Amino acid sequence: MTAKELRKKYLEFFEKKGHAIIPSASLIPEHDPTVLFTTAGMHPLVPHLLGEPHPAGRRLANVQKSMRTDDIDDVGDPWHNTFFEMLGNWSLGDYWKKEAIEWSFEFLTQELKLDPKRIYVTVFGSDPEIPGVGEDEETIQIWKDLGIAENRIFRLGKKDNWWGPVGQAGPCGPDTEMFYDTGRVEHGEKCHPGETCGKYAEIWNDVFMEFNKTADGTYVPLKQKNVDTGMGIERTTAVLQGKDNVYDTELFQEAMKRIKNKATEEFNLKDARIIADHLRAATFLIADGVEPISANDRGSVLVRLITRSITSARKIGIEGSFASWITDSYINFYKDEYPELLKKKDLINNKISQEEKKYLSRVHSPVTKKLEQEEISKAQADPRGTIESKASNVSGSPVRWEDLKQQHEITMSSPTPSAAIGTVSADLKFTRGIPQEETFGTADAILKGDFNKEEAEATFNAMTALHRQASKQKEEKRFAGGLADHTEVTIRGHTATHLLHQALRDELGNQVYQTGSNITPERIRFDFSYGEKLTKEQIKRVEEVVNQKTKEDLPVKKEIMSVEEGKKAGAIGLFEEKYGERVSVYSIDNYSKEFCGGPHVEHTAQVGKFKIIKEEALGAGQRRIRAILNN
Repeated sequence: MTAKELRKKYLEFFEKKGHAIIPSASLIPEHDPTVLFTTAGMHPLVPHLLGEPHPAGRRLANVQKSMRTDDIDDVGDPWHNTFFEMLGNWSLGDYWKKEAIEWSFEFLTQELKLDPKRIYVTVFGSDPEIPGVGEDEETIQIWKDLGIAENRIFRLGKKDNWWGPVGQAGPCGPDTEMFYDTGRVEHGEKCHPGETCGKYAEIWNDVFMEFNKTADGTYVPLKQKNVDTGMGIERTTAVLQGKDNVYDTELFQEAMKRIKNKATEEFNLKDARIIADHLRAATFLIADGVEPISANDRGSVLVRLITRSITSARKIGIEGSFASWITDSYINFYKDEYPELLKKKDLINNKISQEEKKYLSRVHSPVTKKLEQEEISKAQADPRGTIESKASNVSGSPVRWEDLKQQHEITMSSPTPSAAIGTVSADLKFTRGIPQEETFGTADAILKGDFNKEEAEATFNAMTALHRQASKQKEEKRFAGGLADHTEVTIRGHTATHLLHQALRDELGNQVYQTGSNITPERIRFDFSYGEKLTKEQIKRVEEVVNQKTKEDLPVKKEIMSVEEGKKAGAIGLFEEKYGERVSVYSIDNYSKEFCGGPHVEHTAQVGKFKIIKEEALGAGQRRIRAILNN
């Protein structure tokens, strides 16, 4: 079965079960400031999971573009991807565990014809970190009733079978995951589902949001219980085709073929997979409006994907510009499902080619080589000082060599110049994007045979672990509030963007359209189409109009209608292709009318005082406004 056939079969199955088919949202989250990217189908639905009625009803299904970077270092193995497509069905306070699990099993065994005796499941089996919530006996019994034997049901804890909350508080609950036995006995009979041995391929996950974790750590039953399921197209397609990895499916076939044809050195499968995965992800990110800008959170991820693919390409002998040849294969493959890729083909290829040239000039520039040499000289002169200062800078607190050695199982007795060069290499990689191979090569030339690569690798890995830990802590701190908390706080900002959008059109003309937004409790970021810098007078007038409309305390009204009805009524919207057949249209009295998923305040006085703090260029014909709200 091809991925295209799987997608079609899935949507038709759930449409027969009363689900409305909704389109994929952008990879840039519109309503959820707690994530950089749309990591699953639930993120665009956060307001509706929290109780906001969805215009399409309470049963939904779709194919959602998704992007996850937490597994980026695992890419290159058989199963991990950064970008992937997630098949999902949701119940917004409608059906519950029995229906969700039975339909999952029915689809797997009757529609996909998988052998039920090779299906294994994991369920939540209690965890001391989830006080007051015991084993999910209801789910276990449902699986047994479906014929899943006790020895194919595995009870796992929070790490494996509990979803959420995002942040410190919010919706959460147990999940049940479905695995298919690949039949590869070489992995050993003692391997269990949920372990990374490769014997069991995870193909589906049903999440049951039945609790709300409060700020004091207690778990309270939710008034609206939701079902959120996910089945990755890539992994499921591989299982259906009897493949032992996702890269042998038609999803990557043409890209992998082109990479192999370009390679002049020994063909390394891991590097080829990194190139194929990362350039596919970059293609979709650019199509959804992400710019390769290192100073921007999303942009820095895009830059990393492109540069990492270039580094891997150099390892297998691919020189010069090559990336657009690979991205073309994806644009052609996905053009029917995602026509925006074809529309933006030139943009995608130009952005990636520009980044290739910037990267190569940066890595091989005299400035970079001089910096490498200076850092290597310092490492030679003071190995301990170099290691401890760089580790301390990353962790934010003093790190002693002895502590680093113990925590990361470094075997050398004392710090050596080669070990110090390992920390230098990790630092240059994370701060400037310089590949490890480049720095190690420079070090080898300078030390003239005295460079010990194994010692350098040990501290390089230790520093890499510190960088990842620091990055994770930064994200957790940034997104500490959780879905419910952030959604409530940002409702005012959401309504403010509608007022700002119309005020800009009043001031600059109806050629102005919103191209993106990101709202956090601290600020509003609003992107729009316009070719010139706004004057101080224009900014002042726009700000005054928004504040005047909030003072007028205009009513905010929601209506459900078709897209055509909305257009006839004068509604405008962002990314028209994302809307389903039935949509929400929000009107702010007679002043503003937009397609939007919501939620919003009921009257504009609730928005508060609006203040523009910055207006800047974002790109050709694109501007960005940053603003804040005060009570």
